[in-house]
Amino acid sequence: MAEIAVVPASPRDLDRIAELEEESFPAPWKREFFESELHAVGRYNRVAKFGRTEVVGYLFAMHFLDEMHINKIAVSDSYRRRGIANALMVDCLEFARRLDVRSISLEVRESNEDAQSFYRVLEFKSVYRRVKYYPDGETAIVMTKELAASS
Repeated sequence: MAEIAVVPASPRDLDRIAELEEESFPAPWKREFFESELHAVGRYNRVAKFGRTEVVGYLFAMHFLDEMHINKIAVSDSYRRRGIANALMVDCLEFARRLDVRSISLEVRESNEDAQSFYRVLEFKSVYRRVKYYPDGETAIVMTKELAASS
């Protein structure tokens, strides 16, 4: 089996990112929004590629000073449970540590227990609920991970 590589997202990846977004979320971001994120300051945008070419997952995050927020993470249905989301998150966490980020946050649907469990394995903690956060009215669980300061 070919290796999975986590690399910077590029404009040539946008069509596939948009496809994965549509498959993965009931209220997907538009392709144009991902495109603007590629050029925005303080962003960390990665794709997971299978065999160096096929985009099978992505992670889009933003950082400012000592905080980071994971805006989006998704993996193709046919590649789930193969460690791809973990590889994207580990890559992001390593980047955050290099930047001396102290806190990382994200939102996850209250109904998405699998995702919540995944983040708990990575030592994220549920800190509060955002009622009616999503366009369909579902509540979001805000999860955070505190990182140790480098000395």
